[in-house]
Amino acid sequence: MIAQKSGKIINMSSQTGTVAIPQRAAYCASKGGVNQLTRLLALEWAPHGINVNAVAPTFVETKFTEPMFKDEEFYRYCLSNIPLGRVGKPSDVTGAVVYLASSASDLVTGHILHVDGGWTCH
Repeated sequence: MIAQKSGKIINMSSQTGTVAIPQRAAYCASKGGVNQLTRLLALEWAPHGINVNAVAPTFVETKFTEPMFKDEEFYRYCLSNIPLGRVGKPSDVTGAVVYLASSASDLVTGHILHVDGGWTCH
C-alpha cells in the first residue's frame, strides 16, 4: 500500500471499544486497543494515501452470539440498550465495510463507525 500510495484498511472493532459491557473486561479492553490502533495508524499512514478506519458493531445475530441470545435476560439487556430496538444482522456490518472500502469514504480516516443502533449514544 505504501509503494502504491493508496489503500484502505478496515479494522473490526465493537461498540465495547467505546462503552463498557459488564463481565467482558478483556473483550472491552481489546476493542478499545483496536480503536486506538486505528487512530494511530490513520495518522501515521495518511501521508502515504492510506485510509485506516474501523467498524464497531453492536451484538449481531451470528453463530457466536446464538448461545448468548438464548439467555432471555441477556437478550432483553441488549435490546434495552439499543434505541433502534433490534440487534444487528450481518448485512448491517457488511454495508458499513463496503462504504469504508469504497471511494465514497476517500476523505474518511481514523474513524470508528459504530453500527450499533444507537447504543453508544447513551
